[in-house]
Order: sequence, then structure tokens, then C-alpha cells
Amino acid sequence: MSISKPYLLFLGDVKDELAAKTAHGVLDWRPEWCLGQISLPGCKAHTTLPEMNLAEAAQEGVKTMVIGCVNAGGVLPDHWIATIVKALHNGLDVAAGLHIRLGDIPAIAKAAEEYDRKLHDLRFTDLTFPTGNGAKRSGKRLLTVGTDCSVGKKYSALALQKGLSERNISADFCATGQTGILIAERGVPIDSVISDFISGAAEHLSPATKDDHWDVIEGQGSLLHPSFAGVSLGLLHGSQPDAFVVCHEPTRSTMRGVSTPIPSIQEIIDQTVMLGRLTNPDIRCAGLAINTMMLSENHAKSLIEELGEKHKLPATDPVRFGTDPIIDHICAEFKLV
Repeated sequence: MSISKPYLLFLGDVKDELAAKTAHGVLDWRPEWCLGQISLPGCKAHTTLPEMNLAEAAQEGVKTMVIGCVNAGGVLPDHWIATIVKALHNGLDVAAGLHIRLGDIPAIAKAAEEYDRKLHDLRFTDLTFPTGNGAKRSGKRLLTVGTDCSVGKKYSALALQKGLSERNISADFCATGQTGILIAERGVPIDSVISDFISGAAEHLSPATKDDHWDVIEGQGSLLHPSFAGVSLGLLHGSQPDAFVVCHEPTRSTMRGVSTPIPSIQEIIDQTVMLGRLTNPDIRCAGLAINTMMLSENHAKSLIEELGEKHKLPATDPVRFGTDPIIDHICAEFKLV
């Protein structure tokens, strides 16, 4: 995938920072690609980038406006359309990770044609996938799983891939969502794949490779989330992980978007092992990635230590405190150099 850079990150009028996770993800992992942000009245999210209008962005050299916010169902609010059309009018391409193609909206399609601009639909692919077959394939795989949505599965996977590579262990990040695809410039939007083919798409994403190579696969949803468990299960079976890392945000009481209580870390470990054994009987938990963004440093460190001792597993906040404890454990478990 090739999207012209640099980017202007569109935040819309979302009501919290988690709803702007695409913008934050791209900025955190590819800051050199981002020049500014644009938001609508009432927006509760913000980045560290300067606010720009579309004319200023074009003058500063921005090439693409990225829709940096998401909502349940991946729909495009009608009142965002005018800003997208104006971006095209100002000479910018537009990229979005919605469940609707930008070109299916008449006003956007007309403007893109009139101003000869490109529309990038990150949640759509021209690839077709077979059904998964569960056959054992060479190489090693690590999957991030979560106690909920938006708990740090993508960030943990990116940090773990970086940590493995820094130790000269061959590793790739495999993106499965729109933000990960923007960061990696490749991947499969797994939640847009027809359900029968999710596991096959995951097999395609992490194919047979050298025995000493690790594919670090970005997890989606949660096995116990009533809205998204189907995607999580198909990804688990197709990924066929040798190891998984449980991602957890400790300040929540209910799962995002629903009233279901947050499951325990142990429930997620047990469910992942039980269900993952279908395609990899040797699946094992390699550690805990605790998202401590909402905690003070002292509280974060004490909680991480407490959870590590409770579950007899290495625990860390991969972004805040690094990945060494988990990677040390993986190296010992799998006898890596």
C-alpha cells in the first residue's frame, strides 16, 4: 500500500481519546509522516500536532488527510462529508479505515474525480482468502490478545516486534486493523473479512517461514467481548500462535461499548489456551502487557509487579517500561539466542 505523505490527521468531533486511536497510533509510531491535525467543533480528542485548516495544510505540503478516528460499526457521520470534500478540493488525497468505501458516497466520489485525487479505503482489500485449514506451518508466531477492545494489543505487538529485532531475532509485525496497516503499509483488515474466511486470512497474513522467524500478530477485539469475539476467535485459530501476550487496561470495570464486566486476566489466559489448542497444541502464554497510561509511575510499577507474581508470568507496560521481561521469557522458553 502506498499513500502519499505527509499526513493531516482528521479527528472529527469524537468524544474521547480512544475514539481517535488511529490518529494517535500513526503519530506515535510514524511521527515523521504527520504534519498537523484538523478537528471539528466539540471534539474531545487532540494530539501534539498543530491544528491546521485545509488550506494551511495544503500550503505546508500535506498530501493526504487521514481519517484518524473510529466509531462503533465503522460508519461515516454525514457531517464529516463536507470536510472530506473540502480536503479533496484543496488537493489532498483521503485515507479512511471505515466499513464503507469513500467512493460509495456520491459527494466524495464526485469531488475525487473532479480534482483527480485518490481515495484509500484501508478496511477493504482486493485479495481473496481460502477457508483456514489449521495445518501446522513452519516459523514462530506471537499473538497479542486482550481482556477488552482498545487495551494496547497493537502497541504491544509493535513494541514486541521492535524488541525482538533489536536482539537480532528475525521478526515482522503483522497488521490486522486499519491503524496497523497505516503504520506498516501492509496487512489484512481482519474485521472486514467474511466470517468463513477469517482464519484463512490470518494464515495468509502469517505464512510458513523459516523456523527461527517470528511473526508478531496484532490482535483484535477480545474472546469474551459480546460484540467482537467472533473476529478474535478466527484470528486466534488462523494465527496458530506459539505464544500469546495478554493485554489489559486495569482501570476499566466494563468492556468498551457494552455493559459486560471486564473478564479477569486468568479467564483470558484459560480461554486462549483452550481454544488455541485446536490449531497449535503447544500454545502458551508468554507474558502480560499492562496498559498503565492512566496510572502514576509508582502505582503502575507496583501493579505490574503484583500481577506478574499473581500469574507467575513476566509483566510490563511495553510502551512505558519496555519489553525486556517478556522477551527474556520468550528467549528462555523457545531457546533463542
